[in-house]
This record gives sequence, C-alpha cells and structure tokens, in this order.
Amino acid sequence: MRFFDSEKVASEANIPPDKLEKLRHLMRKEFPRDEMMYELHLLRACMAIKGGVLTVEEALRPLQAGMA
Repeated sequence: MRFFDSEKVASEANIPPDKLEKLRHLMRKEFPRDEMMYELHLLRACMAIKGGVLTVEEALRPLQAGMA
C-alpha cells in the first residue's frame, strides 16, 4: 500500500532518479519499519525541493555526513 505520490512530486521537482534513490535510502534508514512515516518524509523532502526551500544536495547532507 502506498500512502502518498512522492514519485509525481519528485518528477515535478526535477529530482534525478539517482538522487531520488539516495533520498529514499536516507528516509528508509530513518524509518525502517514505519511505511507511512517513510513515505511522508520522502514526500515532504520532495515538496521542499520543488518549492525551492531545499536543494537535493541539502536534503542528502545527512547521508553524505554518514559516509565521511
């Protein structure tokens, strides 16, 4: 079951597929067992990127910090 259509918002925000996959990984790491929270946070990140409040790079910083 899917709760939100983050794919559509990601497409509208012009988020490249590889970056979207990294965002998914980051959100899944934060919410490994809660599908609704995972999808909600992914949707919110995509909406913030679409609205110009956040860049993809800024959204991925927690993931990049963990890789350092």
